Amino acid sequence: MPAFNLPTLGTDQLITEQDIIGQISLINIWATWCPGCLEEHEFLVQLSNSPQAIPIVGINWKDETELAQLWLKESGNPYSEVLVDSIGKTAIDFGVYGAPETFLIDEEGVIKYKHIGPLSTQIWNREILPVINKMQQ
Repeated sequence: MPAFNLPTLGTDQLITEQDIIGQISLINIWATWCPGCLEEHEFLVQLSNSPQAIPIVGINWKDETELAQLWLKESGNPYSEVLVDSIGKTAIDFGVYGAPETFLIDEEGVIKYKHIGPLSTQIWNREILPVINKMQQ
């Protein structure tokens, strides 16, 4: 995972990649202007409340703070942290082509899987959960 130092949504608190290391987690690049992000959002909320939940770190990409806060208030917040990448440098460092993109990170901060496009139950069960199960063995 690339190094980063990003503020949390609506605050000056900074989070780095070191704050994520230590547990399996997802990093989800999203924005309110992104149709695919809207498509996957309900699944992310369900996932965050499921027994198989792992932390989901949201990186709000090139978006407006007020719109992002309103989106999460109205649609639910699946994220353990919401970071702000207002200029897009961190997304570029991750190799993001467009939102949404989701990265599965292991306990050491290594990207084990990258998914381009909206997540769904089918994608989770078929592609991501098997990788998590291998990581936990």
